[in-house]
Amino acid sequence: MSMTETMTNTDTNTMTGTQAKAGFLQHFASGTQIQGTEGVSDNTTGQVSPYGAGEGLSAEMRTYYSDYLIDNAEPYLCHELFAQKHRIPRGAKTVSFRKYDPLPKRTTPISEGITPDGQDLRVSVVEATVAQYGGYVELTDLLLMSAVDNTLCMATKLLGAQAGRTLDTITREVLAGGTNVQYGEDAVSARYLLEGGKSSGNHYLTVDCIRRAVRFLKSQNAEKINGSYVAIIHPDVSYDLMNDDNWKYPNQYADPAHIFEGEIGKIEGVRFVESTEAKIFHAPDLAADTRTLLVNASSGVSNTNVIPFDGSAAGVAASGLVGRWVLIGSQRGYVGASTVNSMTLYTDSTKSAAMNVTCADNTVIYPGEAGAEGRDVYATLVMGDNAYGTTELAAGGLEHIVKQLGSAGSSDPLNQRATVGWKANKVTVRLVEAFMVRIETTSTFESGEN
Repeated sequence: MSMTETMTNTDTNTMTGTQAKAGFLQHFASGTQIQGTEGVSDNTTGQVSPYGAGEGLSAEMRTYYSDYLIDNAEPYLCHELFAQKHRIPRGAKTVSFRKYDPLPKRTTPISEGITPDGQDLRVSVVEATVAQYGGYVELTDLLLMSAVDNTLCMATKLLGAQAGRTLDTITREVLAGGTNVQYGEDAVSARYLLEGGKSSGNHYLTVDCIRRAVRFLKSQNAEKINGSYVAIIHPDVSYDLMNDDNWKYPNQYADPAHIFEGEIGKIEGVRFVESTEAKIFHAPDLAADTRTLLVNASSGVSNTNVIPFDGSAAGVAASGLVGRWVLIGSQRGYVGASTVNSMTLYTDSTKSAAMNVTCADNTVIYPGEAGAEGRDVYATLVMGDNAYGTTELAAGGLEHIVKQLGSAGSSDPLNQRATVGWKANKVTVRLVEAFMVRIETTSTFESGEN
């Protein structure tokens, strides 16, 4: 039965008039009587009186909305497609992920009639602590009574999408912190040197970038997933790669029946899943009214870490740049102190060594957390099997929560407010760093922070 059919039949069979307009969030008690999931409870005695026919959310409808929430979250979970998945443990906040070390070669011949020594399986346990996340929306009795649409259903759909994007981002940030980084075709050594938007010399994603990543994974004996390595790629970056003549679309596969959600094609033994949630390293504007600043020194600056600039007109606040990275020419410095018209630069966030700069007046100061001249940098994750682990949505991973009209007791004396929300228990860990490569490149396009 479809969602619409389920809603229609339930409305028709169990509710009439105002009840039908209010949908499934109804109130049947007040004062000391609290409407819960299973029935009406007396908050002085704790006794629960089960709902009668047509009252509250039935077990079937609770299951329906919980499944509906998960169904709407799953399409956004592209960064979980290739994870080693574990259920949330009962009675504990720690999840144990296991990884097995390869067995060494046995090159010594065995002696006739003598049983050789056995080998021990070496298993490493990676433990991670689960954290909770969640969100909810408040629904008023007037909205529930007057809305044409099924408000609970629409709220659940939007919350499911929010939950999916949130949980996917949590996993993405863990993966984006991996230690194996490849800057384009290895032509540069740092993110801030990646060029983009130029007539030539751009560091866009190419087939050679993919070949280099594949070579690394093969050298680490990373196992493939269904016969291929996999990659998560942003649409801005796939645009640059798909022009290659060797690109194969899913309908060109030898076996096109088994493709991943969001899969767009394959090249050099890597299958690509496209998502707008793929990591973008974006550098925010340096001031409220401008992305860049200009050095303000008529004779320029020479071998100093105190850099004057004209920031008052640009809306730079005192100490507003502290903690930022900036680019001046080919030098990148950490802002350890700043006023409305000067900044003090260091080589890193420890502020143990000054970053001395020599430059002319009106030299452009760019934000330095991304590519050259502040260009957006995109991460394309290429990985093998068992590179990382995460927790599942089912069995406590993601929960749908409905608090009905009047359930707040004395804090909602007129039964005016209901809420619907989600709560998730989540943790993601990188298990084998050598089975994952992050290729950082610029793109023809810039989408900004995601």
